[in-house]
Amino acid sequence: MTVNHHADLLASFGLSSSTLLVGEHALADMQIVRSIPSRRCVFRAIWQGEPVFVKMFYGNRANDYALRDMAGIRALQEANIITPMIRYHGEVKKLDAYAVIYEAIIDADNAEAKWEQLNDTDQVRLAIRLVETLAAHHNAKLIQTDMYLKNFLVTDHVIYTIDGDGIKRFDRLSKHQALHNLSCLLSKFDVLMLNQHLSTLLKAYSDARLWDAPPNTTAINKQIAHARRKALAAYAKKVFRQCSDVNVSKGDQLFTAVRSQYLSQSLPLTVKQLDDYLTKDNLIKDGNTCTVALATVGKRQLVIKRYNIKSFWHGLSRAFRQTRASISWANAHRLELLGIQTASPVELIEERWFGLKRRAYFLTEYVDAPDASVFFKQISDKTMRAQAVRALVQLFYRLYLLQISHGDMKASNIKILSDAEPLLIDLDSMKQHKSNKCAAKMHAKDIKRFMQNWKDEPSLYNAFVKVFKVVYADHAPLLAAEIFK
Repeated sequence: MTVNHHADLLASFGLSSSTLLVGEHALADMQIVRSIPSRRCVFRAIWQGEPVFVKMFYGNRANDYALRDMAGIRALQEANIITPMIRYHGEVKKLDAYAVIYEAIIDADNAEAKWEQLNDTDQVRLAIRLVETLAAHHNAKLIQTDMYLKNFLVTDHVIYTIDGDGIKRFDRLSKHQALHNLSCLLSKFDVLMLNQHLSTLLKAYSDARLWDAPPNTTAINKQIAHARRKALAAYAKKVFRQCSDVNVSKGDQLFTAVRSQYLSQSLPLTVKQLDDYLTKDNLIKDGNTCTVALATVGKRQLVIKRYNIKSFWHGLSRAFRQTRASISWANAHRLELLGIQTASPVELIEERWFGLKRRAYFLTEYVDAPDASVFFKQISDKTMRAQAVRALVQLFYRLYLLQISHGDMKASNIKILSDAEPLLIDLDSMKQHKSNKCAAKMHAKDIKRFMQNWKDEPSLYNAFVKVFKVVYADHAPLLAAEIFK
């Protein structure tokens, strides 16, 4: 976020980057962390010479939301669950708002950020600590109803629970309610890690609850999958409306969604501006169904993909359906939420005519990396080659466990990064399936299409087969894909 954009965001909440009198003391050096327009702003600041976090609530129910937030924190404190102290709360009449000031926890990261910094072994250790923290909640008959890893702050020795607004107290907490909440937490962890260590995590939870035996693994797995699908579906809808992550503009002739981090990048915001970048010199692909260009926008290289209307009848058939650009937009965010690498989504623009959808544009960051076919032709380092083969198979297994099909696993839709990790692009056919049977069928198709890339390279084909057999505990998808021929 640029200085100017940050200043504008502060100003939209009636704040400035200088000072604001709250109680008898001034808040200074305000830095926004997240915000919901006209409703809530969370920011870092200095208050009485010490770092703090401030939640500023706006609107007719500002007091109610602030009091609910504090009630959750006090419930945690009464249960001796570690949470940041409330330093101050009260009305800010100048802003017609209500402020709650919390102590800042120095040298702490939220659990989501911390997770990304850790190796596999330390991720399991962090997962155990989080599960034990949640067990403490449940022992106190408390439920975190807004389950995100960002709602836990992690230091070397302590985990803090934050966001009192999501804390709900029960007179009696049933086992079913507790396990449902546990499943929501577990659904936030990497699916490959869970597949390997779920029993360990359930034992840690069971021991912390003083239960005689851990919960049933099969039943919990089903609850985890349900919780994950529900969260992904909710987020896929969220990125089409105004929120902290996305800025949305709706008009009679245009729908625009821009990732908040790119708002200050002077992006093309009209159809004409976008089409001006689709010049002959910039074109990567110029087909009937879509036109793709690589363009320099400001200081960034972006891929601009326009989904074309081929004819009147084609336009009519697309007018009432979700555009392929919007499917790509939702799927890119879905993969990011799952920790699966893809080109960062930047902008979605849909051309509309009295509500009917027409051409649509999807913009992503350009990823300067070879596709899988080019990578394996160029690579001479045997260790790097083996790493890439295993990473690709693990990507497939991750998608299998998540019941996600890509729909077009040709080599050109997979980039191989410098660390041999794969990155998926071209997401307009990607789907997450509810039916196990349908998911298995489509996954087999993905594997079969992927292996066709290497049919003329027996050594590489066999290397993939060997690793598929090792990674997949159940060979049924491999047999369905007929890769053992």
